[in-house]
Amino acid sequence: MTDQANSAVSGPGSAIRVLLADDEEMVRHGVRLILRHAEGIEVVGEAANGAEAVRRAAEDRPDVVLLDVRMPVLDGLAAVEPLVALDPAPQVVMLTTFGDEENVLRALRAGATGFLLKDEGPQELIRAVRAAAAGDAVLSPGVTGTVVRRMLSGGAPRVPDRRVAGLTDREREVLVMLGEGLSNLEIGTRLGIGVGTVKTHVGSILGKTGCGSRVQAALLAHQAGLMG
Repeated sequence: MTDQANSAVSGPGSAIRVLLADDEEMVRHGVRLILRHAEGIEVVGEAANGAEAVRRAAEDRPDVVLLDVRMPVLDGLAAVEPLVALDPAPQVVMLTTFGDEENVLRALRAGATGFLLKDEGPQELIRAVRAAAAGDAVLSPGVTGTVVRRMLSGGAPRVPDRRVAGLTDREREVLVMLGEGLSNLEIGTRLGIGVGTVKTHVGSILGKTGCGSRVQAALLAHQAGLMG
């Protein structure tokens, strides 16, 4: 699977490129209006179904895709894997009306960066786009921990230690902090290193372990017995 951590914003000073995918035109319109007034964010395309979202993402190369869960032709859950398989891969944030646990877990397992309820306020939407573009999971630490625990309690198989055997000591430290749900900034502060260095470590972890997102890496940290 393509390493999502390599999906970086185009460069210093460039706008975060966002693709909106929702079958409700009113929802797309509302999200577009909110993001239009956010500094450093640009809506580069829209899609009314999952298949169109994949096609537009391949053409428009967004940094972040805001993807509705339920859409015609190809729903959002089915669109996650082909989206994160693109090169470069966008960060995928699921939009949902309800915090449907089953759908959330399916999306995260497929490689989505996180999920956002449609009734969240404008500032939360903007924060989520910026966090996703920075490579952070769009889940609070508490929610991340809850999601990981539920994934494990749902019968997720044990992952052999060989998946983490190739990590350096520092990468293992970072992986444990991903398991705690820490952001890149929080990890950098704890380790006394820059956010850019943290991103490099996260990208290396995802590449070496085959995880498609930092949430999947957090799950791996728990499954591999690294959480104490």
